[in-house]
Amino acid sequence: MDRRRFLTVAGAGALGLALPGLGRGQEKDPFGGFVLGVQSYTFRNFDLEPTLKRIKELGLPGVEFYSKHAPPNATPAQIEALLKLCKEYGVTPRAFGVQRFTKDHDANKKVFEFGKALGVQVFSADPDPDSFDSLDKLCAEYKIAIAIHPHGPVGGDKLHRWWGSEVILPAVKDHHELIGTCLDTGHLIRSAQLGKKLDPAAEVRAMGKRNFGMHLKDHDNATKRDVVFGKGVLDVASILKALREVGFKHMLAIEYEANPDEPTADVKACVEVFKKAATA
Repeated sequence: MDRRRFLTVAGAGALGLALPGLGRGQEKDPFGGFVLGVQSYTFRNFDLEPTLKRIKELGLPGVEFYSKHAPPNATPAQIEALLKLCKEYGVTPRAFGVQRFTKDHDANKKVFEFGKALGVQVFSADPDPDSFDSLDKLCAEYKIAIAIHPHGPVGGDKLHRWWGSEVILPAVKDHHELIGTCLDTGHLIRSAQLGKKLDPAAEVRAMGKRNFGMHLKDHDNATKRDVVFGKGVLDVASILKALREVGFKHMLAIEYEANPDEPTADVKACVEVFKKAATA
């Protein structure tokens, strides 16, 4: 800031005036410097436009699409129409998933081409262990991150193959720097059902710079249902503190799996909890 701009800012501050770009009510970011969005699976019972309408009403600027709302086999014209609708509602596609990847490089490349057309920065992913040589090349070419998504218990009696940092970090540490995690706090909490107690904040710190996304949810292990933030065991403030420590710059996506017929009110309550924790 040059001397004239500094004096203008200081003088305006002393007089309680608003400056261009710093209008009243805009001085404080409601999300505390984080980008908050939603995983569109939250609105899986709705088509694309009703979903975007709800996201706009929630005041969320970003979305991670899943396949119903943004099919990977969409034509260029369909993707153009989707992006036009997103622009109308002021919602930016930032991620897509959860996407499986295999060792089939040509098939993987088609997914990355889709991601490029959609304009996303991250794929939340469930990659096969033998897919990483292909993903190394594609991450380098497209500059889109692969964020491995843990899924807690599967089949009721075993943990998902990528259940947490203890298995993800050794698998990715020698691969491209854009291969890491999209931690899912709800599934980390669910792992306690099989005796694996995982602290989401500790998982964030373990993955460090390889955090490329997060599905933010709370879960009640007694009822086995997602709940509004703070109604289960989720500590949003501790997670945000850990994300700040590791220099997290990507989108956090609220993913709410309860009340699929109309989850908007519950998601709004989650947004308010997030705002309070982020700006405290």
